[in-house]
This record gives sequence, structure tokens and C-alpha cells, in this order.
Amino acid sequence: MTTPAGDLCLRGGANISALPKISLHDHLDGGLRPSTIVELAAAIDLELPETDAGALGTWFADQSDSGSLVEYLKTFDVTTAVMQTTEGLTRVAREFVQDLAADGVVYGEIRWAPEQHLARGLSLDAAVEAVQDGIEAGIDDARHEGRSIRAGQIVSAMRHTDRSLEIAQLAVRHRNDGVVGFDIAGPEAGFPPSNLRAAFDYLAQNLFPATVHAGEADGIDSIRSALFDGRALRLGHGVRIAEDIEVDREDAENAYVTLGGVAQWVKDRQITLELSPSSNLQTGAIAAWGDELIDHPFDLLYQLGFQVTVNTDNRLMSGTSLSRELSLLSDTFGYDLTDLEVFQLNAAAATFLPLEDREELSDIISAGFAQA
Repeated sequence: MTTPAGDLCLRGGANISALPKISLHDHLDGGLRPSTIVELAAAIDLELPETDAGALGTWFADQSDSGSLVEYLKTFDVTTAVMQTTEGLTRVAREFVQDLAADGVVYGEIRWAPEQHLARGLSLDAAVEAVQDGIEAGIDDARHEGRSIRAGQIVSAMRHTDRSLEIAQLAVRHRNDGVVGFDIAGPEAGFPPSNLRAAFDYLAQNLFPATVHAGEADGIDSIRSALFDGRALRLGHGVRIAEDIEVDREDAENAYVTLGGVAQWVKDRQITLELSPSSNLQTGAIAAWGDELIDHPFDLLYQLGFQVTVNTDNRLMSGTSLSRELSLLSDTFGYDLTDLEVFQLNAAAATFLPLEDREELSDIISAGFAQA
């Protein structure tokens, strides 16, 4: 696994790793095991910056701590390079699900951009099918180990290419074969969702849900475009929605908060925020507020009633897991078991599953937390 070993516990003693969890924002090409990268690279004669799995994991972490999303994204040149064949994609997806299940995740939405995996001759459809085969194998593996997990694909279009409509059509084509949603990813600034309006129109016409990366490397205008051009049901990160919130402090105990129009819309309509604390620090998404986790506006958004969820973004690059992210937030903001349950129920309600399945997930979450 790429995640830190060992159980993570709340101050009251509850084992976070054992709690049932929902993962909404987790990139397939950001969750590889370093040992797998080494093996797959050797099979295709790919030169790596490090050939020892431990050293390679450290390299990813160091490279990702740049404070820049553009620099952060360069690490994916390595991971996507070993994900260009049916075998590579299937293995990575299978292990991805295994690692989620080992961390207590009961449902995960796995996002990735098929257009980035065609260098060795795969078609878009073949790539999606290879990942689905891996997901199903990982689910079977978890079942044999006494764990229960479900997973779906979120197909991403790269916002700086011209294939968004084609990728939207791909997602809809596989809606009954494992694909549950659509996303746009890649460099945010300068590439607003309005540029991809044809794809979002197509999705809306086909009643297919979308989450949009927005409010990470760009601000309120990007979020506005995600909401109104992209019809986003969720915001990928969305952390910079806090730029539309004004806090006037009278003293240490009293403050007045004013929400701008976009923030008010997101709150009132409970548009889900897919917040990723460690990643947001690494990419500089919260630079306006500081460079430590205590500076992250997560707690502000939570206290104001926004639909916050906790995510990993890229487990390899951040050296993290969903349990670790929850543990970090608990240590930083003093959250207890009740708070962590709220985050998971928020995530269950926001999945791109049918209503009955979302309600079932909520019941699983509540039952698991009641036993903690």
C-alpha cells in the first residue's frame, strides 16, 4: 500500500481506520503503489527517478510539496506512463480498490482521464473496460478478505484539450458498465468550464451527473462557471469558495460572517465540497490563508453549514489515506466521532448513486459509527 501503516485513532480511542468511509475525490493515477510502478516500469523499459520502491515513494512526496498545482501535476508523467496497457490499467485499478478497502472505505468513486492512457494503442472504450475489470477484481479480493466495498468510475476530460465532448459521450456510453459520473481536470486557471460547454450540454441532455474541479488553482469565477456552465452537483476541492466569505472579528469570541452571492448559492443548495486537506496544502490552494493545516478554511466552511467532505485527492503524492486525512483534521480542529460521522454522511448523500443506494450507504455509515 502507498498509505502510512498502522491504525489511526481519535483521542477517545475510536479506530478511524476501522470506521466505514466514503471516498469521493481520489485519482486513479495518483494512488499507485511505488512497488507497482517499479515493476510496471521495468516491463516497458521506462526510466524512473528512483528504482527502489521506498525511495520512489519519497521522491513523489518531495516533488509534490511544491506549493504549485502545475508543478504538482508533473509527477503524473511517471504514473500515467505505466498505465498505458490493459494489464497496467487493470492491475493499478485492482490494487487501488484493495487499498481503499483496507482503509475501511465502503464506497469509492475513482476518477481518471482515459484520454491520457492511449499512448500504446488502447482505445478510449478499451481503457475504460480495463479499469472496470480491475475494479471488479479488487472488489472480489476485498470480499474474500471479509471486507465489503463498492466502487464506480468518474471519467475525467482534460480541460486544456479539445476532447471534452468525446469524453462526455464515452462516460454516458459506459453508464451501465461502471461509470457513474463525469469530471474535468487539469490546469484550472485559464481553462474555465465555459470552454467545455458543449460537453456539459450533452451531459445535461442525457441526465448524467458531473463534478467539476474548481476553486483549487483558480477562484470564484471558476467556481461560478462550474456551477452555471458545468451544472456541477459537486465541486472538486472548491476550497477557494472561502474567498467569497468575509469574516469580521470583534474579538476572539465574536465574529460576523458575510457570504457573497456564489458562496450563498453553494451553501443554500448544499453543493458538495470535495475538500482534500493535505493536497490543498501541497498545491498552494489555501495560500491566501496560510501554509499550515490550521489555516485551512475547512472548519470555517463546516461551521457555516457548507456540505463539506474529506478526500485524499492523490494518496501517492500526499503519502496519505482517507483515515489519515480524518486524523489530521481531528488533531487540528478537535473533531470527535460525531463530526467524522457527519463528513461521511455528507459524502454518502453526495455520491453519484441512485437514492436508494445512497440511503443504504448512510445506514452502513451510521451503524459502523454506532459500534465505534
